[in-house]
Amino acid sequence: MTQSFTMPHVRRYIPPMLRRPFRTALFALAVLNLAALAPMTLAAQTVDTLDPALKARVDLIAAQVMEQRGVPSASVALVQQGKLVYTHGYGLARLATGTEPALAATPEMRYSIGSISKQFTAAAILLLQEQGKLSLDDTVGKYIPGLTRGNEVTIRQILSHTSGYQDYWPEDYLMTPMMKPETAQQIIDTWAKKPLDFEPGTKWQYSNTNFVIAGLIVEKVSGEKLMDFLNEHIFHPLAMKSVWNSDETKLTSPDATPYVRAALGPLRLAPKEGRGWMFAAGELAMRAPDLALWDECLLALTSLKPESFGQMFTAVKLKDGKGTHYGLGVEVTERDGHRSIEHGGEVTGFVSDNQVLPDDAIAVAVLTNHMAGGAGEIAQLVASTVAGTAAPSGAEKQALDLFRNLQIGRIDRSLLAPNLNDYFDEQTVADFRSSLGPLGEPLTFHQTRTELRGGMTFRAFQIVFPGKRLALTTYAYPDGKLEQYLVDPAD
Repeated sequence: MTQSFTMPHVRRYIPPMLRRPFRTALFALAVLNLAALAPMTLAAQTVDTLDPALKARVDLIAAQVMEQRGVPSASVALVQQGKLVYTHGYGLARLATGTEPALAATPEMRYSIGSISKQFTAAAILLLQEQGKLSLDDTVGKYIPGLTRGNEVTIRQILSHTSGYQDYWPEDYLMTPMMKPETAQQIIDTWAKKPLDFEPGTKWQYSNTNFVIAGLIVEKVSGEKLMDFLNEHIFHPLAMKSVWNSDETKLTSPDATPYVRAALGPLRLAPKEGRGWMFAAGELAMRAPDLALWDECLLALTSLKPESFGQMFTAVKLKDGKGTHYGLGVEVTERDGHRSIEHGGEVTGFVSDNQVLPDDAIAVAVLTNHMAGGAGEIAQLVASTVAGTAAPSGAEKQALDLFRNLQIGRIDRSLLAPNLNDYFDEQTVADFRSSLGPLGEPLTFHQTRTELRGGMTFRAFQIVFPGKRLALTTYAYPDGKLEQYLVDPAD
């Protein structure tokens, strides 16, 4: 139902534990074998044109994160150079019961995408603006009467979570009242007619209530149901054939089954929200490949005018000039030096994440069927891995080669200046080997910063393993000799 801050925000948490490589490898093989059990009739729908070495890394990332987070299944779709190049289902979309066998995940299965739905609601508003039927700077009271300070709060503010309207679902579990049906009007009567949490435009605070208001504005202005409008203008033109309104009707048996876990207990079937609670804030379900079709659209700037996407992708500023890192229905951030347009989603039993790197023409959609998530971690690691293969620097390759050698207790001393050569005595090399060797091959190894200091070039690198991040810092003289090579925990 949400994004990545509370219930409306999939947490980008990296577990501290590290599993043994042998166990992880066995799990990876098991996950890949389960995916191979998918019905042969669906095999033609999968996409696999990704470089085999890169595909192996994507598969390993998914398998390792799933093991550590206890995720039963994940569906991943990867866009590279603006085109869908890889789809894959991992694990079990349905666990075995006394009456039903286990069902392996496939890319053909739908998952609820939660608050990723918000960018589609924002797109509907932008389409109506293109048609001259409204403006982002219109007040919400122009279309929905009776809202608190509706003559001051703008559409732009509700789409960017800067309105002050209180969130109706900040919790990370399904409360008893939400198991009963509710209407969008009842939601705003309860939460959008109380005093604002802050002055409009002065703070950023995630609120699902904002998008219920936005969805009602779409329906009021267009004269159509929100889903009908989205089908007509986005889903049908992009051939997103699997899109499902899970707010109206729960997913079917061929789709992924949602699960929850209490503390460290077993996976159990997730309860279903009552009809009407998700609406424009998190109502959509679809296949990962169909979400990737939307990502292709975001990269190509089609379906909407480029200027509309420009507004969606621009972080809204508060009245005091401070940034929010949020555009219109999407997060606007930077990861490892790459601009990222992204959003997570969470509804009961499902967690999802969608990351689009517009400058790299890369996108990753990850859908999972467990409240503990892992979707954001998989998406981030895959996006970083794929982006990192584009143009590895010479310094980055040298640093990685040295790291791999130190993992096995070797070091090329011709690369070292005298001080660093002394630093890497027998005991230090042994400590590097014993502490770094068991980690295995890094999932990602990227340079994150460079600057000049003391007549040398300083470089910072981030090294990512499942459940662990390391920071590497180096100093190099103009002749390439290394004066420093230090590895520390990143968190």
